[in-house]
Amino acid sequence: MSVLLAVAFDFNGTLSHDEPILYAVYRDLFSEHGRPLSTDDYYGTLAGLSEEVIIGTWLGVGGAELAALVEERIERYLALAGEGRTVSDAVREAVAYAAGRVPVAVVSGAFRREIEPVLAGAELDRHVAALVSADDVERGKPDPAGYVLALELLDHGLRPWEMVAFEDTEAGVTSAKAAGLYCVAVLGTHPAERLGGADELVEAVEIGVVKRLLG
Repeated sequence: MSVLLAVAFDFNGTLSHDEPILYAVYRDLFSEHGRPLSTDDYYGTLAGLSEEVIIGTWLGVGGAELAALVEERIERYLALAGEGRTVSDAVREAVAYAAGRVPVAVVSGAFRREIEPVLAGAELDRHVAALVSADDVERGKPDPAGYVLALELLDHGLRPWEMVAFEDTEAGVTSAKAAGLYCVAVLGTHPAERLGGADELVEAVEIGVVKRLLG
């Protein structure tokens, strides 16, 4: 492992412990449209993919109808998570430690208007030097575009292998590794066997892990 000079965090399920909230929102929304969603369907197939893929694929919609459903999903999510209460004290401590030493980015398939209120509510916004959301790239994870853009935005002459990414899904790990980053997979959303493409596995985002990586 090279010396690490930047840290990138995925948002849903990594910084924000909200995958159960997301599942509940999708479950209710999809049920209302006649396509029930089980936990196995969500965690086994959809978690970590882009909004357009999750809603568009499951409900078979596109265009204006898809856009309206995405907005409805975001509103429901913000009603449950918008104040930052899904971000644990341990995660807040780890992010603050990292930001005191290297630039920190958030790279997510979620939209900016749902990420920013959570970061602000958790008082993490001041620690984030770059935010890449679904608004910023045409192709979501597992495509590496988000991480490629994060490297450009940090603008410190970073080489990909000098950044570590924390991810909780198979799609996220694939994205980070395709961009050339060192990847730490966080257990919880997907089982270890689905995260085997990562460079290492950890139980949680916490300061001990960040200290070990950054020194």
